[in-house]
Amino acid sequence: MSVLVVLEQSGGNFHRMGWEAVVAAKELELPVSVATIGPAGAAASKGVDKVYSIEHAELTTYSADGYTAALEQLIRSIQPQFVVFAHTYQVRDYAPKLATRFGRVLVSDVVKLSRTTAVRQLFQGKLNADYTLPSEGIRFVSVQAGAYRGDALGEGTPEVIPFAPELAAGTIRVKVEAPFRESSRQVDLTTAEIIVSVGRGIKEKENIAIVEELAAALGGELAASRPICDNGWLPMERQVGSSGQTVAPKVYIAVGISGAIQHQVGMKGSKTIVAINKDPEAPIFEVADYGIVGDLFEVVPALTEAVKKLKG
Repeated sequence: MSVLVVLEQSGGNFHRMGWEAVVAAKELELPVSVATIGPAGAAASKGVDKVYSIEHAELTTYSADGYTAALEQLIRSIQPQFVVFAHTYQVRDYAPKLATRFGRVLVSDVVKLSRTTAVRQLFQGKLNADYTLPSEGIRFVSVQAGAYRGDALGEGTPEVIPFAPELAAGTIRVKVEAPFRESSRQVDLTTAEIIVSVGRGIKEKENIAIVEELAAALGGELAASRPICDNGWLPMERQVGSSGQTVAPKVYIAVGISGAIQHQVGMKGSKTIVAINKDPEAPIFEVADYGIVGDLFEVVPALTEAVKKLKG
C-alpha cells in the first residue's frame, strides 16, 4: 500500500498547505510519494519516498480538464491506495471530478486521517463526524488548512521520476484566461510566525494600539477576530477565523477574544496558543497552552514592557 500526495504550486512556489497534507499522509504509516504539476523544485528535498514530476506543455496553465487527465494517468500507473490533497480552491475545482473517474467520492476538508477513518467538522467546527473509508480501492481525501503542521515534515533525498502524460487534442475543453488577481494585501498572516490577535474585549478602536505595541515588540503581526474587522477597526485582511484567514504560527496570542468556534477554526493549528481574558470561563482557555486570567489593559502593557527589557 502507498500514498500519493498532490502538491500545488504557483510561480514555482509550493503552497504551504501541501506540506501539511504530506504530514497527514505520513500518519498513515505507508510509503508516501508526491506529485507535482511542473518541476519538482523544493519537493526534491523533502522527506518523502518519491517525487513524480508531471510536465506537459498543456499544463503550464491550470485547467480542471488538464489536471484531471494528467493525474488520472499517473494514478492508474502507480496505483496508490490513498490520494491526498490540500483543501484549496483549486483542489475543490478538479479533485471531485478526478475521484469520479475512479468511481469514488472525495472526502473533503478532513482534520484527522487514518487508514480506516476520516474526520470532518460540521457546523463550523461544533461537531466532528467520522467517515468510514472504503476497505478496498483508492481513497481520495483533502486535508483542512491548519489541521497538521507542515513544518513537521523533515528533509530527505527522494527519487525524482519524470512523468509525461498523453493529452489528446480536445482534452482541455475550456479557454483558460489570466487568473483573478485580488487587491494586494499588506500582510499575509499565513506566513507569520508570531501573531497577536485582538478581540472585542479591547472595547474601543483607540485601544488597539496597546495590542499593536505588543505585536511590534515581539516582531509579530497584528490580527483580529471578526467583530473588530466588522466594525472597521482593522482591515478584513487581518481577520482570523472561518470567514477570514486560517493561520498556523509558532505563537498565537489571543487578547480579549472569547474563543467562539468560528475563531478557533482559523487558529487551532497554532503551535503554541496564549490566551489573555478576564473571563475564566471563556472558551479560548479550552484550546490555550497558556492562559492569563486578568484585565488586558493591565496584562498587555506589562507583557510588552517585559519583552522590551528582555530584548535590551
